[in-house]
Amino acid sequence: MDNPYYAFAPIDRRPPLAWPQGHRIAFWVMLAIEYWELKAPPGSHKDPRFVGEYGSYDPDYRTWTQREYGNRVGIFRVFEVLDRYGIRATVALNSAAARRYPGLVEECRQRGYEFIGHGSHATRMLTSKMSEDEERAAIRDALDTLGRTTGKRPRGWHSQDFGESDRTPRLLAEAGLDFVADWPNDDQPYRMLLNRPFVSLPTQPEWDDVQLLWLRRAAMPRYPAIVGEAFDTLYDEGGRVFCLALHPWLIGMAHRIRYLDEALQRITRKPGIWQATASEIVDAFNETQA
Repeated sequence: MDNPYYAFAPIDRRPPLAWPQGHRIAFWVMLAIEYWELKAPPGSHKDPRFVGEYGSYDPDYRTWTQREYGNRVGIFRVFEVLDRYGIRATVALNSAAARRYPGLVEECRQRGYEFIGHGSHATRMLTSKMSEDEERAAIRDALDTLGRTTGKRPRGWHSQDFGESDRTPRLLAEAGLDFVADWPNDDQPYRMLLNRPFVSLPTQPEWDDVQLLWLRRAAMPRYPAIVGEAFDTLYDEGGRVFCLALHPWLIGMAHRIRYLDEALQRITRKPGIWQATASEIVDAFNETQA
């Protein structure tokens, strides 16, 4: 491979993967709670696809406040829909959001959600332009903040906008984490080649709401069918993981929330679905590797 973190392992050469109690599929929801800065500090990096959607303004209050809408309004619609289906989400939480929105952290805690590291701000990615010491400090500071604000140090990590350097998995493992949810090269978890047990947990961006609806401009009414068709395929194959990534500033909009409900209604009606948190899936996978 062109990186040191995994060996090529096509799925037809692996033993079948069994989930607890004979479930056919492991299903987890990754809910992003992020803080977007109005003006990021010099030297920081954000996903270049996210530009001022409404023109070149500085400061761009219109774009910034649309993102903020997710944490003021949209997320409560998302909570309501997830509650309806009894779903315990895994929250990818910026450390800046954890400090600014303690009420949202408590809403998640009361629902039994899991928190995983998600960097500091939506406008600050991990990149190879950082030095190793800078990246190590960014990871440490984010994890320390989440430990203080949520009451429990995270076990996993999802990089902001999937941003990584070539050393990120090693630094995450060194920080004591058990898994990363950045690498979309599989539909099953796998062990990464590091000096301690460390798992790559699939996070499929093809049906991530931002990737699908905002960047690729798929028609909103198609969302339940796209999600459902993907889920049906993995369910029929069996022994797979299905991740549904949600961003409240997008899917929590008044004209979009009904389609999240329709998607969940379609995929949760099947028998043999294990709805779990990210860490629960990683633990079950590790048991199969013992």
